[in-house]
Amino acid sequence: MKNKTLKVSILFFVCSIYNVFSQSVEMADAFRQDGKIYVVLAVITVMLTSIFFVLIRLDRKISKF
Repeated sequence: MKNKTLKVSILFFVCSIYNVFSQSVEMADAFRQDGKIYVVLAVITVMLTSIFFVLIRLDRKISKF
């Protein structure tokens, strides 16, 4: 029973990934054409870097206690 459930889960996961990559997103295409995609990537990178920096700093402060 577990083996069948695992196979169905893997099949569903593979099908959903294929579906995601086969679709075209119009907004992303427009950003790529205008060159604005790099601005979006830069903002996301800055935000993630800031979050990781804050978490690392917080972990160091908590570890000192």
